[in-house]
Amino acid sequence: MAARPAEETERFAERQRLAGLDAMKATELESTGSDYGASGYTTMEQVGELARRLPLGPEDLLLDLGSGTGWPGLHVAKVTGCSVVVTDPVGEGPETARTRARDDRIADRASAVPADGRALPFRSGSFDALVHSDALC
Repeated sequence: MAARPAEETERFAERQRLAGLDAMKATELESTGSDYGASGYTTMEQVGELARRLPLGPEDLLLDLGSGTGWPGLHVAKVTGCSVVVTDPVGEGPETARTRARDDRIADRASAVPADGRALPFRSGSFDALVHSDALC
């Protein structure tokens, strides 16, 4: 597995730090209908459709790969009642996701783990479903 260049990691960390600014949240809300601090283009409508199509409920566990600050996994968990583990290789993303899970009142069924999708720290078969959006870097 190739190491992630330090400048790339810092660029993503800075993007995730800026996501919490009011101007960034307003822009995201206007363009995607979401205010999770996402850096991609997946809309609230698209995530709503994803949540409707996934057969998830209170007994299920969802994995969100490369979620940055928790989008869309936290929202899917909020609307379906499932539990979720959101992952991102840049530490600022999971930190922000933990705060958002508390704000959304789902912290008891949401975990945020710094992890790279190329080497996940989970046993095979641990999850009922997997999502990722805008994570092709």
